[in-house]
Amino acid sequence: MSLSQFALQSLAGLANAMFLFLVASGLSLIFGVSRIVNFAHGSLYMLAAYLTHTLLAVLPDSPFRFWLALLLAPAAVSLFGAAIEVGLLRRIYRAPELYQLLLTFGLVLIAGDAVRYLWGTENRSVPLPPALAGSVAVLGRPFPAYYLLVVALGPLVTVGLWWVFYRTRWGVLLRAATADREMVAALGVDQRRLFTTVFMFGSWLAGFAGALAAPLVALTPGMDTTIIVEAFVVVVVGGMGSFGGSLLAALLIGELQSFGILVHERASLVLIFLLMAVVLIIRPWGLLGRPAEAGGAREGGADAWGGALRPLVGWAVASVAVLASAAWIAPAFSLLIGSEILALMLVAASLHLLWGYSGMVSFGHAAYFGLGAYGAALGLTKAGLAMPLAFLLGPIVAAAAAALFGVFCVRLTSIYFAMLTLAFAQIAYTVVFQWYGFTGGDNGILGVWPPRWLGSPGRYYLFALGVTAAGIAFLFWVTLSPLGLALRAIRDNPRRAEAVGLNVRLHQWLAFVLAGLVAGLGGAVYVFQKGSAFPDYLFVVKSIEPLVMILLGGVSAFLGPVVGAAVFKALDTVVTAYLHYWGAVLGSILTGLVVLFPEGLLGAARRARVRDAG
Repeated sequence: MSLSQFALQSLAGLANAMFLFLVASGLSLIFGVSRIVNFAHGSLYMLAAYLTHTLLAVLPDSPFRFWLALLLAPAAVSLFGAAIEVGLLRRIYRAPELYQLLLTFGLVLIAGDAVRYLWGTENRSVPLPPALAGSVAVLGRPFPAYYLLVVALGPLVTVGLWWVFYRTRWGVLLRAATADREMVAALGVDQRRLFTTVFMFGSWLAGFAGALAAPLVALTPGMDTTIIVEAFVVVVVGGMGSFGGSLLAALLIGELQSFGILVHERASLVLIFLLMAVVLIIRPWGLLGRPAEAGGAREGGADAWGGALRPLVGWAVASVAVLASAAWIAPAFSLLIGSEILALMLVAASLHLLWGYSGMVSFGHAAYFGLGAYGAALGLTKAGLAMPLAFLLGPIVAAAAAALFGVFCVRLTSIYFAMLTLAFAQIAYTVVFQWYGFTGGDNGILGVWPPRWLGSPGRYYLFALGVTAAGIAFLFWVTLSPLGLALRAIRDNPRRAEAVGLNVRLHQWLAFVLAGLVAGLGGAVYVFQKGSAFPDYLFVVKSIEPLVMILLGGVSAFLGPVVGAAVFKALDTVVTAYLHYWGAVLGSILTGLVVLFPEGLLGAARRARVRDAG
């Protein structure tokens, strides 16, 4: 590599690091002060980019039009962020982190459909300011002048943020709240006002990054997901709530992405998640973060069945018989949807074993669902296995991946556990997405159909019903077994469980493997129903959906994810048949559930029954 090429790649990496730092520093600031895991932070970045596009179209033509848009778009986004904090997030500050993330994920869905409605689905572009539309020679090679502006802004923004955080009273309050927000409140600081201003400032940072990046990227409704995943990587690698950590991690990742392209055109996609996984394994609190205090007692999740088993078995058999009768009376389309619902029930119920019974919230559970689908698809198309054997290969592949990833994941707790599961899921997604020779890459694997004896919708529905009933019965047995009792003890108080002799990590690892096995079973059911496998099955959005299903049904009840999966897919099917904006409807339902009915449908029904009985 020549010196000039090295210099150009370094400058490109610095420019990319600048955008990541702006987004990640706002995300880290919000988390550090308010403990909100703001998944909608990328949506603020996206909205600012689109607002910049609109402002350039409506503002009077002048040499300063771009710079005025660069000021107005972030300001508008910061006001929108204040409205989100006051109207929604203020109601759930005491809720578990997962509920906060799910609410902000609902806002992501709403923002995505709002962008599609207001600006359309076509890619849009923002012209460069005329003064910076050309290039500048760097060691004899041309380099875009706008990139040099971005690189030059990096030190200025960094110094400005340092001055705000370390030389102003507001910055002192921010750092104090990051360390101990209860003590700050005890000293008489108005926490509500502090949180609002923090959210506004964090939103402004995301908006400034979006407006600044608008001339360099294609404006698409999905650009928020890409930037938020990378921003999470920066925050986790640098350390939650650490300003210096965000800067260091952004520089590392920006340069890693820039030089990784020289090694392989898609190498940078997996390198950043490998870095994130390594940092979490070696130093879970990040490069410049501080270790979190070990957790003691936790909020309860789901409880084991406390009634008589014989009536329960009778009800279960009767329910399966009623569902089976649909194979002869329901139309083919309904049976296909029913088979898909059954697959989703398995993945949601398997995640519920981790969340509700083990206290481990995974942000990467789609990895095992997707690997189960790919394992079955590859067994059929590449290995030439008969469908039953290929079907069984799916959950075996998923369980093997869960066994490997789980060794590292169960060493962590809380948000660090969740982020490491996300890192492994994104690594699996990237491998599947890139391995064209084996997995087909983004073209997927086609022709994954069941044999003739299962070829009709009714027959496959019965097959899926039998597999799902067996999988859920297995999970129910696990919750009643000594392993289930140990998992609940660990969930409620890991210190006490370890003190009485339980091997905490071993039990959590077993739960992780079993959850991966059943999720892979759901993936195998799903892939033969769809007839194809695509990398999207492993993407981060697919990991959020089962969390939504559990929340929809209720985390406190064993059947919560089963009911939630059925309601989720039914809503998906009905709403998309009549509306183009299913995401906005789902996002509204999700935010409403988190704010009004965090216990889910079954929990709300139970509360109403208790209230009526009292």
